[in-house]
Amino acid sequence: MNATKTAMLQVPGAEVYYEVRGDGPLLVIGQSGEGDARRTADLVDRLVAHYTVVTYDRRGLSRTKVDDPSIPVTPAVHAEDVHHLLSALTDEPALMLGCSLGALYGLHLAAAHPGQISALIAHDPATPGLLSAPDRADIERRLGEIEAAYRADGWRAAVPLAAALTGLDPARIETEAGVIAAPMTEERAANFGYYLANDIPQCRVDMLGAAEVEAAAAHTRIIPAAGKDSKNAWNHQCAVELSALLRRPIEEFPGGHNGNTSFPTGFAARVHELLTLTS
Repeated sequence: MNATKTAMLQVPGAEVYYEVRGDGPLLVIGQSGEGDARRTADLVDRLVAHYTVVTYDRRGLSRTKVDDPSIPVTPAVHAEDVHHLLSALTDEPALMLGCSLGALYGLHLAAAHPGQISALIAHDPATPGLLSAPDRADIERRLGEIEAAYRADGWRAAVPLAAALTGLDPARIETEAGVIAAPMTEERAANFGYYLANDIPQCRVDMLGAAEVEAAAAHTRIIPAAGKDSKNAWNHQCAVELSALLRRPIEEFPGGHNGNTSFPTGFAARVHELLTLTS
């Protein structure tokens, strides 16, 4: 039951690496930041008793191969990759956990392909298009500063700015007992580079707004969620706006913006609790 299947899937313009593990309803995880298929291994360990968990390397990261790396990858394209992946794995509506950027891609997917996902947990969603005009302008400016820092001085200069914007202090990350921070390998550093050079700029200009969310909600149970300790993050404001739009309460998760990696036991329990509730 817990053996991991690894495979590659040909999609337009790329070959996507993915992993499948567990037993039960299919649950795909859209990762945050530089996260690849194995970034939330501790979380997956705690979900596989209830779900067939799918994780993947999105375009630009780790083992996924891209035909033309010079072409920018929009959130809509990332969402299409998930669409093709789910289409290859199941004929039934799937479940999705989307964290930050993963939530943005999940909302695009739910709007573009009605009924492909039955429920989406949108944790600390990176959705600038849901913010008021002044708040969006401020976030666009700050995301632009992160991109500029990366292009001027590399990922080491930009990552602290990105962390601060999501309410994280890398020097003071609380975790569950036994959780070990992921090492900074060459592969992970390269993933940070792609995230800063492509995914942040593409998020900054993304136009997903109320109309797309309402279209998605007609076919998908969208669950606004946020970290208990991420209330000073811009993503929390996005969760507030999503909650108001859907007229659903924000579901609180343990930890902050990175609770999926720092509190895997409590995070997995909340995922299971919310996905087993009726709409």
